[in-house]
Amino acid sequence: MSQKPWYQLNPEETAAAQQVHIAQGLSRDEVRDRLVQEGYNELSEKKGISNITLFLNQFKDFMVLVLMAATLVSGLLGEYLDAITIVAIIVMNGILGFIQEFRAERSLRALKELSAPSAKVLREGTIQQIPARELVPGDVIVLESGDRIPADVRFLEANAMYVEESALTGESVPVSKMTEALTGDDIPLGDQKNIGFMGTMVTRGTARGVIVRTGMATEMGKIADLIQNTETMETPLQHRLEQLGKILIAVAIGLTIMVVIAGIMHGQPAYGMFLAGVSLAVAAIPEGLPAIVTIALALGVQRMIKRKAIVRKLPSVETLGCASVICSDKTGTLTQNKMTVTHIWLGGDVMEVTGEGYEPHGNILTSGTPVDLRNNQMMRRMLQIGVLCNNAALVEEMPEPSKKKSAKETIKPVWSIQGDPTEGALVVLAAKGGVTRNSLDGLYSRVGEIPFDSERKRMSVLVQHQGGRLLYTKGAPDVIADQCTYIMWDGKVIPFTQTLKQKVMAANEGMARSALRVLGMAYKELKATDRSESMEGLETGLVFVGLTGMMDPPRKEVRDAIATCRRAGIKTVMITGDHQATAEAIAKQLGMLPNNGRCINGQQLAAMSDEELAVEAPNIYVYARVSPEHKLRIVKALQRQGHVVAMTGDGVNDAPAIKAADIGIAMGISGTDVTKEASALVLSDDNFATIVAAIEEGRGIYENIRKFIRYLLASNVGEILTMFLAMMAGLPLPLIPIQILWVNLVTDGLPAMALGVDQAEKDLMQHKPRGAKENIFARRLGWKIISRGILIGVCTLAAFWIALRDNPGSANNLMHAQTVAFATLVMAQLIHVFDCRSSRSIFHRNPFQNKYLVLAVLSSLILMLGVLYIDALQPIFKTVPLGLTDWLVVLIFAGIPTFLMGLGSVLGTSKKSKRPPMKYSSKPATR
Repeated sequence: MSQKPWYQLNPEETAAAQQVHIAQGLSRDEVRDRLVQEGYNELSEKKGISNITLFLNQFKDFMVLVLMAATLVSGLLGEYLDAITIVAIIVMNGILGFIQEFRAERSLRALKELSAPSAKVLREGTIQQIPARELVPGDVIVLESGDRIPADVRFLEANAMYVEESALTGESVPVSKMTEALTGDDIPLGDQKNIGFMGTMVTRGTARGVIVRTGMATEMGKIADLIQNTETMETPLQHRLEQLGKILIAVAIGLTIMVVIAGIMHGQPAYGMFLAGVSLAVAAIPEGLPAIVTIALALGVQRMIKRKAIVRKLPSVETLGCASVICSDKTGTLTQNKMTVTHIWLGGDVMEVTGEGYEPHGNILTSGTPVDLRNNQMMRRMLQIGVLCNNAALVEEMPEPSKKKSAKETIKPVWSIQGDPTEGALVVLAAKGGVTRNSLDGLYSRVGEIPFDSERKRMSVLVQHQGGRLLYTKGAPDVIADQCTYIMWDGKVIPFTQTLKQKVMAANEGMARSALRVLGMAYKELKATDRSESMEGLETGLVFVGLTGMMDPPRKEVRDAIATCRRAGIKTVMITGDHQATAEAIAKQLGMLPNNGRCINGQQLAAMSDEELAVEAPNIYVYARVSPEHKLRIVKALQRQGHVVAMTGDGVNDAPAIKAADIGIAMGISGTDVTKEASALVLSDDNFATIVAAIEEGRGIYENIRKFIRYLLASNVGEILTMFLAMMAGLPLPLIPIQILWVNLVTDGLPAMALGVDQAEKDLMQHKPRGAKENIFARRLGWKIISRGILIGVCTLAAFWIALRDNPGSANNLMHAQTVAFATLVMAQLIHVFDCRSSRSIFHRNPFQNKYLVLAVLSSLILMLGVLYIDALQPIFKTVPLGLTDWLVVLIFAGIPTFLMGLGSVLGTSKKSKRPPMKYSSKPATR
C-alpha cells in the first residue's frame, strides 16, 4: 500500500483508502494477506557483524600494526619484558574498543522497547487483544488513557484525547487530538493533530483509529532507519593518532637506516650497529603512547563523573574539546520540562510567581511585594478554580537515603505531577498560595465535569458547597471571555464592558508574545432556578476572574553556561519540535539569539536545498517545528562547513542526530534509552551547564596528550640525534642498545603518564576551539619538539665527548664516557618534562604543582641511580659509578636544553606581552 498524506483525508476517505469497514474491522483473511504483503509491525535491524569479527577489527589500526612490529623486534632482541608489555597494551586497547562499539550499536534494541507489546483491535466485529507486532495497515484499534500507541494511526473518533509526544516531536505538553482532515502540505509532525504515532503515550481520553503505517514505515521506523544508516564520525583524536603513527614509523626507519650506514662507514662493526639501529627504532616509536592516551582519557572520565558527566566512548572526551557548535534540544535540556505558572493577571495588575519546578514553595508578587492572599478575594477565587477545575495531582515522595548519608545531610522531598502538565502547573500555583485539594475537601465537592477538548477549548466542573452550586471554568482566554457577562475588578463583580474585555485581550496578547501559554479563569454562582439539559447550557453569564501565564522555564544555570560557551568560541544552536514563537522567546531569555541571528521553522528548512542551508546556517541560531530528518540534516550541514558538532537531547527524535554528531550528548534523567545508547556522553543531572565542564575537561585532556607527545618525541629525537651525530663525527657509540631500551622504558613511562593528569592552564576556556583538522604538531609544537630534541642530543654528545677526551683509547674510559652520556640523556629528559607542562616555558608554571609528576621523576631518578651504583646491575648495563665532577658536567649539560629555551621564551614574552599563549583556529577547519 502506497503511503498517502493521511492527515489530509477525512475518516471516511481514510477507511476507503485502507479498504476497511469501520464498524467491523478487517477479516481474518484480509489480515493474513496484508501481513504477507507488509510484514510484521516491528522495527527491523540490519544484520551486524559477529562479536569475534568486531573484536578482530580492533587490531587493523595502523598504530597497532606498528606496535606488533615493535613486539617482534623486541622479541628478537631478547627484550621479552618489553615485548610482553607491548602485547598487553595492544590487547587492552582491543578490548576497550570492542566494548565501546558493542555498546554503541544497542540503540535499535532500546528503540524496540518503545513499541507497545499488545493492542486492542477490532476484527470481524469484535474487539480482541493481540500482540502489537501482528497489527497490519487497515486494522481499527481502540485506545484509552495509559496506552502506548502501537503503530501510526489516523484517528476516526477522539474523545478529549491527549497524547504525550515530547520524545518524538519535542512538544513540551500533551497534544490534543482531533478527527477532522487538515489542509496544507508538509505539515510538521507536531501539527498533525489527527495522527497518532508509534511509541507515543495516551495521557487522557479515548479514541478509535485506523492503522495507516506499521513497522519501518512508521515515523518511529524512519528514526530506526536513520540510526542504522548514520555513519559514526572518526574522532579528531583517532585521526591525529593515525597520522602521528605514520609519521613516526617513517622517521624512525629513515633515521635508523642513516645511523646504521653512518656507523658502518666509520668502521663500527655491522652486527653491533644493527643491534643499535634496531634499539633506536624501538625507542623512536613511543609504544606506550596508546596506553598513555587511554589512561589520560580514562582518568578524565573519572573526573567528569564527579562533575555529573558520564562518558560512554573514551575518544569523545577529546572530541568535546574541539566542539565548535553545540546543537541543543529545548525541552528538558535548556528548559526544566516542568510547566510552571510564572505570571498572573488579575483586575488589571500583572503579578509574578516565584519558585522552582513543582515544589509548592514560592510567592505571588506584585511590584516585588508578596500578595496578601488572606485579603485578596480575586486571588483566592482563581486558586480555587485552578484546583477544582483540574484532574492533575501534586505528589510528594521521599527519596531513599543514600548509603553514604552524612549526619548533616537532609533528605528533601521530590515533587512530581500526575496528570496533564498544564493542569499540574495550576495545582502547584494554588499550593504556593496555600490552597490545596485537601484544604478544600469537605467544603467543596465536584458533582459534574465537561472535559476539555480541542473544539470547545475549555473545561468546566460543577461544584457543590454549603452555599449552593458553583460552575468553575478554565480555557482559552478568548473563548472564556466570550462566555462572560461580568468580571471581578477591585474585589467586586461588575459588568464586563467592551473596554474591560479589550484590556483582558491586551493582557492575553502581551503574555502570548512572551511565549507564555495563557489560560482564562471564570466562575458562576448557580441559582436554584438555573436549569439546563446539559452542563454546557450553564456556561453562559460567567464572571471573568483572570489570566494565568505559564511556560516550561529555562534552567537558571543555562544562561551562564551559554555565555561561557560564547567566550570559548562555541556557537550554541537550539533545535526543537516546539513552536517557533516559544523557541525564539526562550532563546532570547537565554542570550543565545543575537540581534542579527535568525529563527526558522521546519517548513522553511524543508524548502532549502543542502547548499542553501550551508550558506544560511552560520546566521541561524534557532530551528523550530523540525522533524528528526531535519535535525540530522542540520548536523550534517554544519559538519560539511567544517564544524565539530555536539548534539544534545533527550527524546527519541534526537537519537539519529546524536549518533551522527561528532559528540552525542544525552540526558540521564529524562533521556530515553534510545538516546542514551546512541550517545557518547550522558549528563546524569540533565544539566546543560555540565556540558561546559565536559568541554573544559576535553580541552584539558587534549592539551595533556600534546604535552606527553611533546615530551616523548623530543626525548626520542634527542636519543636518535645523539647516535646519529656521533656516527657522523666518527666517534664510538655513546649509548649501547640495552641503555637505549632502558631509557625508553623508564623515562618514557611514568613521567609521560604523569603529564596525562596534569592540571589545565588557567586560560584554557578563553580560546576559540581548535580546528577539526588541526595537526597534532600545530601551535609551534613541532618546533618545540625539534628544537628541544636537537639540544638534548647535542648536549648529551657534548658531555660524552668531554668525558671521552681524557683517555679515548681506554675501554674503561669508553664505558665511563657512555655512563656520562647515559646519565646526561636521562637527566635532560627528566628536567625537560617540567618544561612540557606549559605552552610557554618552565618559568610560567609552578614545577611542583603536579605531585604525580614529581613522584614519577623521583622514581625514574632512583632507578637510574640504581643502574649506576648497584654492583649487580653495572655489568648488565655496562655502567660505572660517577663522581662529583662527572655529575657537575651531567647537570650543566642536562639543564641547557630546558633553561636556555625557557629563558628565550621569557625574553620573547616580555617583548610581546599581549600575545595570547595559545591560539586556536577561529574558523572551523575543512573536514
